[in-house]
Amino acid sequence: MKSSFFADLVTGISGFLFCLSLSIVLILHFRPLYVQEIKDQELSSLSSMSETEILEQYDALIHYNSLFYRGELHFPSLPMSEEGRIHFSEVKKIFDAIQLLLIFSTATFFPLAFFRIRKRRFVFFRIIPSISAVLAFLAAFGALLDWDALFTAFHKLFFRNDYWLFDPDTDPVINLLPDSYFLHCLAGILVLLLFFSLLSAFLWHYFSRKER
Repeated sequence: MKSSFFADLVTGISGFLFCLSLSIVLILHFRPLYVQEIKDQELSSLSSMSETEILEQYDALIHYNSLFYRGELHFPSLPMSEEGRIHFSEVKKIFDAIQLLLIFSTATFFPLAFFRIRKRRFVFFRIIPSISAVLAFLAAFGALLDWDALFTAFHKLFFRNDYWLFDPDTDPVINLLPDSYFLHCLAGILVLLLFFSLLSAFLWHYFSRKER
């Protein structure tokens, strides 16, 4: 019985990691979100660049953070300091890890889920939304309480330097990456995580009812 619950737990955690990493990857590559940010924050006026030019910088950054890209980061129209280059290199390592997690969790979750369903064990479908709910609550609560503090804490946790505190004179790309964009990315990730959680809960009810 203990081994069966352990298998359910491992499958549920694997499913949660799949849902989380997929949500992050989808939102970070969701170009319309950034396009809307350009309009809402009037980035063209603030940066004296056209929307097309701004999107070229954005596309360069997204391409650089792709798991399969191993070249240097070059912005088409913007200079970059050595500190900025180091920071983006550190950011890429995080994005690479998330994309590797997505590949790994995909390769483990679906086979595990298949075998648990074959054994008529559906508990893992309840574990996924349970973990997701805790994470979503903590993230949403922190953002609503003090987004700036949460944003700062995140950077202090994942970076061992202060290179993320960009100087607009040497790294003008910071003018194209307002804090509000990252807040909206977090909101988008939580919405997707909620969707996957609801889907998981639905599947648990479906298979449980079918079994009865």
